[in-house]
Amino acid sequence: MNSYEWLQTIGFFAVLLLLVKPLGSFMARVYQGERTLLSPVLVPCENVLYRICGVNQDEEMNWKRYTIAMLLFNLILFVALFAMLMLQHLLPLNPQKFPAFTWQLALNTAISFVTNTNWQAYGGEQAASYFTQMVGLAVHNFISAATGMAIAIALIRGFVRRRTELLGNFWVDLTRTTLYILLPIAFIAATLLVSQGVIQNFNAYKAIPLVQSTSYNKPRLDAKGSPLKDAAGTPLTESVTVNAVTIPMGPVASQEAIKELGTNGGGFFNANSAHPYENPTPLSNMLEILLILLIPGALTYTFGVMVGNTRQGWMLLGVMLFILIASFGVLQWAESSGNPLVAKLGVGSINMEGKDVRFGLAGSSLFAVATTGTSCGAVNTMHDSLTPIGGLIPLSLILLGEIIFGGVGSGLYTMLAFAIIAVFVSGLMIGRTPEYLGKKVEVREMWMSILVILTAGVTVLILSGIAMLTPQAVASMANPGAHGLSEVLYALASMANNNGSAFAGLNANVNFYNLFGSLAMTLGRYVPAIAVLAMAGSLAEKKYVPPSLGTLPTDKAPFALWLTLVILIVGALTFFPALALGPIVEQLTMLGGT
Repeated sequence: MNSYEWLQTIGFFAVLLLLVKPLGSFMARVYQGERTLLSPVLVPCENVLYRICGVNQDEEMNWKRYTIAMLLFNLILFVALFAMLMLQHLLPLNPQKFPAFTWQLALNTAISFVTNTNWQAYGGEQAASYFTQMVGLAVHNFISAATGMAIAIALIRGFVRRRTELLGNFWVDLTRTTLYILLPIAFIAATLLVSQGVIQNFNAYKAIPLVQSTSYNKPRLDAKGSPLKDAAGTPLTESVTVNAVTIPMGPVASQEAIKELGTNGGGFFNANSAHPYENPTPLSNMLEILLILLIPGALTYTFGVMVGNTRQGWMLLGVMLFILIASFGVLQWAESSGNPLVAKLGVGSINMEGKDVRFGLAGSSLFAVATTGTSCGAVNTMHDSLTPIGGLIPLSLILLGEIIFGGVGSGLYTMLAFAIIAVFVSGLMIGRTPEYLGKKVEVREMWMSILVILTAGVTVLILSGIAMLTPQAVASMANPGAHGLSEVLYALASMANNNGSAFAGLNANVNFYNLFGSLAMTLGRYVPAIAVLAMAGSLAEKKYVPPSLGTLPTDKAPFALWLTLVILIVGALTFFPALALGPIVEQLTMLGGT
């Protein structure tokens, strides 16, 4: 990296760390019902919403009621969005006259946005109207993020409370998350993005004639959208002449802000955060990365405040930072080393394919690890163009369960599940009953933690195996061999772990990926969420066990190291065979000169 990239990267992490404590403290006050700077304005709004919806904010729920409320609310949101997508052609704010989605694509998209995945098997500016983008997708960006944060707070209360079955009120947690945290920060972020050139309007698309016509070869597709190939397996193309270019418009900044802040991902445009209308400058690029990591990082401090020991939160943040920075270093090294086969052509050793020169290599690498370490899925780089080891890094971060820093809420509760397993294993080693934050870790907590950690991974491996046996899924791969396997593995990992980014090179708008992807997103979101709430209920009913000489300190560096090792070992045992057949084989092939 040059001096500018070093300064940019160090400055970014400094700003992130400076914001963790104040935002984390603010969120703790919000969830504990304490007065904040926004209370004079938002408390009346909050009370009006409770009266309209018939919510008693003083009534708390046990884990079963909390879970049912969460599931029913998400089901209603899914039905509403599915209907909106199917009726898009009849709804207002559709200047481009986009037709309705097919039912398979509508199903996949509705589940995608309800589960905070934001997987898009369509081009945003080519398929979704302004009404769909704002009233449908952007609203779900807020609500799905708030749902994940509410579940994380319920788990924290499970650690804090003693001999009770009450975990708070889902409706109150959801409302306060949206009103006090997501809306104010998203408004500020959208304003900053507009200042950098991100567009915000309702104009019709503009057709601009070209000074000189241009031609290119376009892949030929069948009726289902799959690439056509000749008898030798070579993709068929057709020449297309372009005389004008269409410049899309739309209310982008408002959706871009919550897309990053809520670790939702997706994009108003098909090019996502590589599009100059979504991410125009190096400053907007750093701002978007900051928004991706801000709430997941600050939630660790919120956790420390609410459990009465901020060192616990700093320990979790330290583990996240260590793995994130290490991943960034490996990705930066891999792309700086480039592809030796391409370097022989005399075009340079650094791999800038698929990256934007506005952001440089460091800005692209940092975005890639931030978006896959969380459940965001926004991209400013085509991951399909990364070197094999470079592509291994974002794929591995997704497969670890997106805990570095993880999705808003979901990253924290998945990391806490890893911490419980680390405590349990260490307790077995020293022959004592494992305890975490004054609560004994027993069989129920272990089963729930295993469900949280392994559900998505098992789903990915099973569905990837099915994909390799399904002709339609195989035909959707643009590349054969190890790279094609990486495309499929990445797509299903992205959906099952509610990330939403894509490796590219894969035609995902086919029935197999629409339907099986919907299953993967549903299992990856709700099985861990239900398990977390069940664990929270179990922990809340336990009595507090004071620490003793035999208690493992969980707020110090040795435990942080142990937790890091547990995360890496679980990831390696689960996914190394699949990774070996994909990016690792491809790396060895590249080094072998093929």
